Amino acid sequence: MQFDAIVIGGSFAGLSAAIHIARARRRVCVIDTGRPRNRFASASHGFFGQDGAKPSTMIDAALTQVRRYPTTRVMAGEAQAARAIPGGFDVTVSGGETLSASRLVLAFGISDLLPNIDGLAERWGSSVLHCPYCHGYEFAEKRLGVLYSSPLSIHQALLIADWGPTTLYLDGKGGLDDDSLEQLARRRVFIEARQISRLNGEQGELHSLSFVKGEENPIDALYVTPHWRLNSPIAQHLGCALDDCPLGPLVRTDEKKETSVHGVYAAGDIARAPHNASWAAADGVTAGIFLHQSLVFAPFTSLEPK
Repeated sequence: MQFDAIVIGGSFAGLSAAIHIARARRRVCVIDTGRPRNRFASASHGFFGQDGAKPSTMIDAALTQVRRYPTTRVMAGEAQAARAIPGGFDVTVSGGETLSASRLVLAFGISDLLPNIDGLAERWGSSVLHCPYCHGYEFAEKRLGVLYSSPLSIHQALLIADWGPTTLYLDGKGGLDDDSLEQLARRRVFIEARQISRLNGEQGELHSLSFVKGEENPIDALYVTPHWRLNSPIAQHLGCALDDCPLGPLVRTDEKKETSVHGVYAAGDIARAPHNASWAAADGVTAGIFLHQSLVFAPFTSLEPK
């Protein structure tokens, strides 16, 4: 079947794009692996009208709403390859089926590359966090920590001090410059230089950090700024331009969320930083609406990069 649009990724960004394309009465197919980045979090906070809702519940509700439109198809699987063809694109899905569409929305998301510290990955999304706007209120006035991984960690520590007493854990890395030390002192951020050996706690909770020499520090939540990778190489295969950011690559888009390749849009965490569920959904709306308008006002005439 020929679609007007194929959306690769069915989380906040992809489904927001898909429903606007469907509401424009266009044929849209969503391909999704069922492994959203936010699957480790028990609740999403700050999202309009959904504060505290479980991300998987929000995604399931959105999927149900998208499926109500007769011009939609939702496929469980992985988009393994995509190529330009005359008038659009082919997408090959795991299992061997090939679909065609005039436009693409890339919303396949990213994966976090977590620091290799014993006990950290098991607490990711519950007491090891990355966004204070998403999860900070729930740990307000508790014992907070920031794991140093780059100069961005200093910015994070200065910010998180608004939520409670904060310690910047250098984890055995080198010293900080005088300007950073002065800023941290003004915000009353304590600095702990010792190398961490493991995180301790029960069932996703965090009670303390153990250091290599055996001592422990009590803590309730640890913030990290992990590097990330794109979940799919499809953007590169299509020739979409990428930008190298301090923590990972991003697909370059314009104000309409179109990539450097005509007819290919990108939304969500792969196409912006910092990351936030509300921004991902908003970018999906932008991509979906302008994709539809391109079908009306800008017939497909070229597959050359912009």
